Amino acid sequence: MDTPTKSPAQQGYAMPAEWHRHEATWLAWPHHKADWPGKFAPIPWIFAEIVRHIAAAEKVHLLVQDAAEQAKAQRTLERGDVSLENIVWHRKRTDRIWTRDSAPSFVVKQAGRGEGKVGAVGWHFNAWAKYDNYKQDCQLPTYVAKALKLPLWKPTIEAEGKARTMVLEGGSIDVDGSGSVLTTEECLLSEVQQRNPGANRDAVERALRDYLGVRQVLWLDRGIAGDDTHGHIDDTARFTSADTIAACVEPNRNDANHEPLAENLKRLKAMRSSAGRPFNIVELPLPEPVVVDGQRLPASYANFYVCNAGVLVPVFNDAADGVALRLLEECFEQRRKVIPIYCRDLVWGLGTLHCMTQQQPAAIA
Repeated sequence: MDTPTKSPAQQGYAMPAEWHRHEATWLAWPHHKADWPGKFAPIPWIFAEIVRHIAAAEKVHLLVQDAAEQAKAQRTLERGDVSLENIVWHRKRTDRIWTRDSAPSFVVKQAGRGEGKVGAVGWHFNAWAKYDNYKQDCQLPTYVAKALKLPLWKPTIEAEGKARTMVLEGGSIDVDGSGSVLTTEECLLSEVQQRNPGANRDAVERALRDYLGVRQVLWLDRGIAGDDTHGHIDDTARFTSADTIAACVEPNRNDANHEPLAENLKRLKAMRSSAGRPFNIVELPLPEPVVVDGQRLPASYANFYVCNAGVLVPVFNDAADGVALRLLEECFEQRRKVIPIYCRDLVWGLGTLHCMTQQQPAAIA
């Protein structure tokens, strides 16, 4: 595992879009029962169904706590009709399963910039600047890069005139693979759950350009109600191609999501791609509020995951499920099969499909 001295962008690397062909997906077997109080029993079975679809067309690197958990997970996968041929087991302890945020982001050396290579960007993870159980999770970037023998960048950001380790989660960014990254001011610039105290907008943008290889940062306002990450983009608006963005909307003026999502939509309509063209904005509905024990949960169709086998889309036994699935089918224009995954129980853990997955892209030939 190398520690490069130049940034990914300086060496011709960039983060590809999620629909770029994957070498694998990284997942962690669910074990932290406190994330689903009173509802943990169905979670491993939902997880097995997710793995079944992903493993049909790419490797799945599966993190487990120890040998005993691996044996239990293997039995569950086998009972769920999951082929184990594409499963790569890692006995590596984690605090939680949300590898989107704790595992590294991957970048790929672009065509014409030398031999096709993949590298890892190991943002520092501090549990969304909210929880204190992250000591195992924050080790994942180093572990993954070492396991795959990849170069690992550990990003820094300028804050109050000093270079500091940069805190960032994968769920707070979404790239189109053509030079743009989407994020929210609520997550990366707010003083609430503040990731990088003292770092201003310019410093954040410079770091994203350096480590993701993007040319422009597209700022939305806020995320959705119920999101304890304080504004992750992957519940809010997502690229489905280099010129199309699926953005959540809420027409009910009495709903907490109405105002921030209307502001996001206004901004999106004024934005331009790296090529200078307006984006095609597809308005994605939200399900009716999902509430458990008086707590509103971040139920969103935007938390889909694009893998080699198709687009896994969370559904919630809601009237809007079918509408969202049809819209996403149109967005992906038959490039990927759209696959619904029941997530009403899973979202009690405050995340669904995109939150629990991290793609490892294939090298560009």
